[in-house]
Amino acid sequence: MAKNHLTGQTRRQFIQTSFTAAAGLTMVPAFLQAGNVSIPAEPLRRRFGKIDFDVTTLGLGGQASIQWTPAGIDPVAIILKAHQLGINYYDTSNYYGPSQMNYGKAFRQLGLAPGQSNYDAEKRKAIFITSKTGLRFGKGGDDRKSVHGGTNGTAGSKAIDDVRRTLTQVFGDGAGNIPEAAYLDMVLIHTLNNMGEVDALYEGYDHPDPNATTIGALAALRDVRDGTNRTGLNPKNEKLIRHIGFSGHKDAAVMIEMIQRDTENLLDGMLVAINANDKHFFNMQYNVIPVAAAKNIGIIAMKVFADGAMYTKKAEWSNTPAHVVLQVSSPELPAKKLIHYSLTTPGIHTAIIGIGQISDDPQQCQLTQNMIDAQVMPTDLSASDRKAIEDLAAQSKGGKTNYFQNPYQELMAPREAKVTVEKGEKALVTWHTAYAGDAAIDHYEIWRDGVKVENIAFTPQTSKTPHTFTDKFGKTTPKQYVVKVVDKMDRVAETIPLLA
Repeated sequence: MAKNHLTGQTRRQFIQTSFTAAAGLTMVPAFLQAGNVSIPAEPLRRRFGKIDFDVTTLGLGGQASIQWTPAGIDPVAIILKAHQLGINYYDTSNYYGPSQMNYGKAFRQLGLAPGQSNYDAEKRKAIFITSKTGLRFGKGGDDRKSVHGGTNGTAGSKAIDDVRRTLTQVFGDGAGNIPEAAYLDMVLIHTLNNMGEVDALYEGYDHPDPNATTIGALAALRDVRDGTNRTGLNPKNEKLIRHIGFSGHKDAAVMIEMIQRDTENLLDGMLVAINANDKHFFNMQYNVIPVAAAKNIGIIAMKVFADGAMYTKKAEWSNTPAHVVLQVSSPELPAKKLIHYSLTTPGIHTAIIGIGQISDDPQQCQLTQNMIDAQVMPTDLSASDRKAIEDLAAQSKGGKTNYFQNPYQELMAPREAKVTVEKGEKALVTWHTAYAGDAAIDHYEIWRDGVKVENIAFTPQTSKTPHTFTDKFGKTTPKQYVVKVVDKMDRVAETIPLLA
């Protein structure tokens, strides 16, 4: 039976156990009754990868009504209610219009903003606030606006400028002043789309040169994480952030490249689109998520409802209040099933969901219902349970809800395969990871002159070092090798013959 990470209890024991209320004075059951609704008094948490933090399984997304606020909705009240419910992971971005300012208003009320008379440093440590930059450079380069709309700050701004902009909006006066002791728990380099962006981000990563014309965002962000000035862009040696990560909606291959090039383990977090229609596209769950998990990166799920496209919204980028979905769920496609799918995808630690509206009636409140639905253990769904949810989700827009994701690709052959033969002794076969289709990869096979010589269990490729196999073939020099990949449905893709 599955166990709660924090307590080591079984799930049944967890539900039956009492927890101390927020005030620390009263013992209450794990779930509080509000009418016919059981609200978790102490939400489930998971260890956030290699980050020393236990994150609630539901995080508050920074878009929806916090960014595009419909008439009659108070975005600050949404944030306050999330904190009241015990959510400890908060998401925003320099892309998201007024989102950061709305967090600032809420955080000042909650005593989370340094410099305010009600500031509580311990209370601040108990939450995790992540913002994002869409800028690829710390210095020089050509940064442009996001497809999401919104702004990246003032003209000519760079990655550290975005950090400062977030800090003043979330913890300061919004006009440039940053209170002493203000920090961000993490900054994500947002929405990677192509390999050229990865190249830009890694400029100066190994050996930053303050005199260089261009420096990538990674090197710049590392300086304000570590309090160093290797780039020349942090002359006061400030420590403004705790962790660095990245996000992606579109291309799992680009995201894999981002992880593999991180030889210094700089990346602590990854925000990734993952929902029950993932397999209709170039999927994340069998490609990049296992790579991130193998490096113990904290993984945040987004687009659980495909940005509302699972329900009433068209499958297109949101950019107005009219795009914000206000309904709680639907009988045809219960939100609970979609949330459970994302949170039981192996490797996922938390899911951020944007909130359209809240209500004093728990049954009509998106936030409360999502919080209840997020009380799920990583292993609570079987493979058949997940397949049933996939079949249900496929009925929404024919499964084509994920407009943000690259088109479906079948199982692809191992890439960049090579063979080097030392005559009379051995052959070295190398290859880079194959990409999965709609099933996980099971193993690789090495074939020599039409005969299989080895099965190799699949492991995620976490660096640019290729997979290798050494074949000691004896006296007869082989003529050719083939590397095959086999998925969990016994489908095969293979390289062209590699001449020995």
